[in-house]
Amino acid sequence: MGRRYGQHYLARKSIVDRIAAAACGGESDLIIEIGPGRGVLTEALLQHASKVIAIEVDPVLVHYLQQKFRAEMEAGRLQLIEGDVLKADLASLSGGRAVIAGNLPYYITSPILERVFALQDGWTRAVFLVQLEVATRLAAGPGSRDYGYLSVLTQVHAKPEILVEVPRAAFRPPPKVDSAVVCLTPRDAAAEWNITDRAAFLRFASECFRHKRKTLRNNLASAYGRERMDTVEEGRLRAEQLSIAQLADLYRRLEQPAA
Repeated sequence: MGRRYGQHYLARKSIVDRIAAAACGGESDLIIEIGPGRGVLTEALLQHASKVIAIEVDPVLVHYLQQKFRAEMEAGRLQLIEGDVLKADLASLSGGRAVIAGNLPYYITSPILERVFALQDGWTRAVFLVQLEVATRLAAGPGSRDYGYLSVLTQVHAKPEILVEVPRAAFRPPPKVDSAVVCLTPRDAAAEWNITDRAAFLRFASECFRHKRKTLRNNLASAYGRERMDTVEEGRLRAEQLSIAQLADLYRRLEQPAA
């Protein structure tokens, strides 16, 4: 089987079992697996979940999985979908309360996360194997060099936890970078930070981080005017210095009509 889609297959059973255990926490009988590859994680998930829906884009691997899991598919415990996860209707597949898991392709990790977050309350947990650098950015706090828009995007929707780091030697063939297993648990941004419109707040946050080395005054001047930004104490700071709570407070103040 070739690697036309940049797959690196996880070969270390202890890590596979860790992902499956984190995903199958008893809160959901349904698991949506993104990119099952050769079915190593699929097999582990099927030992715990009553049903797994696996989405695989490579037709060669789809054929392989159909042969490997023929009995599970015939029993209705595994549904195999051939297609691009970025085009799949995750909302209808999840039924409103699914756990999502998978070894995410490095080059489309961010778009996949955005698709998951777009489900709003339609997922109970996500457990992903991602590039270590990405996992660090997802969980980063203000003041660190890894904290940026991806951190805010993730943490407005979920509480990230890095469960275990995974060395490149755990894959076949080994990639050029290390990885990590990250668990995402949905959170209520309205209750925590009074962010009632996440989409609008994230558009604001995106502007704050548009040029990461520039101050908030410079990044937000086109939206709110330089004179207005000159009156804002945080204007001299960079976005990476502000927590989500502080960004949310700044957003609410700037959205109020100027005095």
